[in-house]
Amino acid sequence: MEHGHMGLWDEMDQFYYDKIHTPEARTIFLRVRSLVGLIPLCAVEVLDEKLLNQLPVFKKRVDWVLKNRPDLASMISRWHEPGKGSTHMLSLLRGHRMKMVLKKLFDESEFLSDYGIRSLSKFHKDEPFVFNLHGENLTVSYSPAESDLSIMGGNSNWRGPIWFPLNYLIIDSLNKYSQYYGEDYEVEYPTNSGNITTIKHAAFEISKRLLGIFTKDSSNERAVLHKNELFKKEYFNEHVLFFEYFNGDDGSGLGASHQCGWTGLVADLIQEVSAFEKKEN
Repeated sequence: MEHGHMGLWDEMDQFYYDKIHTPEARTIFLRVRSLVGLIPLCAVEVLDEKLLNQLPVFKKRVDWVLKNRPDLASMISRWHEPGKGSTHMLSLLRGHRMKMVLKKLFDESEFLSDYGIRSLSKFHKDEPFVFNLHGENLTVSYSPAESDLSIMGGNSNWRGPIWFPLNYLIIDSLNKYSQYYGEDYEVEYPTNSGNITTIKHAAFEISKRLLGIFTKDSSNERAVLHKNELFKKEYFNEHVLFFEYFNGDDGSGLGASHQCGWTGLVADLIQEVSAFEKKEN
C-alpha cells in the first residue's frame, strides 16, 4: 500500500483517490471511488484567442509559469495546442486520465444513475472499502439514500445520493471539454454500451437524467415524490419540492425539502436541454 508522496492518481486503478500520510512516512491510498475522483474533471477552463488578447497580464503570467515552473507546467494540459475555434484549454487532466475518469463517470454500475451522478460508486455496494485503523475496521459502502451510520450524527450523506451542485459542475465541465475538442472527440456512453457519441451529447444525456427526477414517468409519477404518499395524490402532485439531495437508485427526494439554493439549478438544465434539443432537431 506504499506509494509516492506526489499526486492523487492511482496507476493501478486509473482513478484519483484520497491519501493518508502516516507518521511513519508511509503514503496510503484510500481506494474509495467517490466524487473525489471526479472533481479533477472540473479543474478546466477554455479561453478563446479574442479573450486572451484582452488579458495580456494573465497571458504573460501563464506563459511565465509554463516556462519557468516545469513541475507545475507538467500538470497543465493542452495550453499550447489550440482547439476548435482557436481555443486554449487549462486543464489538470491529460488525455489518458480524462478517458479513464470518463469511463467510470459514464458507467451505470459505478457513478451513472438513472437520475444523475452518484456521490459514491455503486461498485461499493458489493465491494465495500475497508480500512484498518489501530485494529479497528472502518467501512465505506454504497448507501443510495440516508446515511446508515451514526458518524457525523447520521448526517454523512455523500455515500451514494445525487447532489445537484456537483452534477451541475460536472456537466458544465463536460461542455467546456466539448468546446475545446469539438465533435471529433468521441466517448462511449454509457460505458460498455457500444454507443459512441460526443462529449456534448453525453453531458446532455446526464442533464436529461437529472430532469427525470422531476418529470412524470410512464406511470404518471415523479421520482422525486416516489416515497411521499401525500404529494403523490391528485391535489399535490403538481407541487414539486426542491429536495437537498436524491436517492442514487430511485431519484426520490431526501434531506431538506426546500433546498432551492442549489437544486434550483435544475432551471438552468431545463433551458440547456431545451436549447440542445432544438438545435438537434
